[in-house]
Amino acid sequence: MIRFFCPGRTELAGNHTDHQKGRVMAAAIDKGLLAEAEPNDDNIIRIQSEGFDPIEVSLDHLWPEEREAGTSIALVRGMAGILAEKGRTLRGFDAQIVSSLPAGAGLSSSAAFSVLAGYMIAHFADDLVLSPEDLARAAQKAENRWFGKPCGLMDPMVCALGGGIYMDCLENRILPVDCDFDKLGLALCLTDTGGSHAHATAAYAAIPADMNAVAQVFEEKHLAKVRPMDFDLHWPEHENELSWMRARHFFDETHRVSQMADALGLHDGQRFMDLMNQSGRSSETLLQNITAPDCGTFLAEALELSAQLLEGKGAWRVHGGGFAGSVQALMPEQEFGAYQDAMDALFEPGSCQRVHIYPRGVGQIED
Repeated sequence: MIRFFCPGRTELAGNHTDHQKGRVMAAAIDKGLLAEAEPNDDNIIRIQSEGFDPIEVSLDHLWPEEREAGTSIALVRGMAGILAEKGRTLRGFDAQIVSSLPAGAGLSSSAAFSVLAGYMIAHFADDLVLSPEDLARAAQKAENRWFGKPCGLMDPMVCALGGGIYMDCLENRILPVDCDFDKLGLALCLTDTGGSHAHATAAYAAIPADMNAVAQVFEEKHLAKVRPMDFDLHWPEHENELSWMRARHFFDETHRVSQMADALGLHDGQRFMDLMNQSGRSSETLLQNITAPDCGTFLAEALELSAQLLEGKGAWRVHGGGFAGSVQALMPEQEFGAYQDAMDALFEPGSCQRVHIYPRGVGQIED
């Protein structure tokens, strides 16, 4: 048996900036997917993930299946299909996967699964060596074409590379970022509020649609290609329109990502937390991705309690897409115990979990 691990990821900055070709910052965390696998001679990939139905993929059948869209089997078939295109002979294997990613916390379990599956496929293949960047791009393609989700590159790239990364999506530039909060004496945590994303699809879709509509005013497809000075000229006459408020958030937020990366480069935890709070307030007031019909008010309640507990001490913000899901918080280590107790009391024990930055990407674990 060979053991593998792929980390999950947390978004550190850049709320709803990636789909507009803006800047984002994210990091791998110490919670992820642990697999044990061994090759077989059946020409079949078999994967059993704890709590899920078993997956079987024949290496003789690797084209997309419409009926599999949105399922884990599509990701495995997609990764195998993409890697087979490289002209190497693939080999079947049997794997068991256990996850330590908190359910519903938005830590990119699908990207981690895709990257892990691809890494194992390459490992057992005939002399197939992939760079982390190539593996991440294959995972994105598998999610786009086989799984049917128009995801970006950030999530699989973080899972493949590990550590922290800064991405400029317009310039296709990726840089490492030192974001070891433990060294700064800060605790990073995520609270799963238990809200459901089931009714949030329309609310999610409205955000890029609104931003794209403003971009089109300037005859561009994405806001990142609009000059901030041109947007600022028109802003006063539109500042009460939701689509323009969301565009305002984009310009402020994509600039803030660079500032937050600079703060980490200077090991300035206080500056980072100040900017993180600015990001959170912008998401609440301009982007407005906290509540939506039929999604409950759990996220808003968690943010309100976070403000009461951390005002003047730490930082808090919506994590990921919003409307339901998780709150991310950062605070001096001595504040974490009381914060965790309060959040667990509001929701349920185990809802609030501290996470640590994981310095490595997907790979084999040596005994």
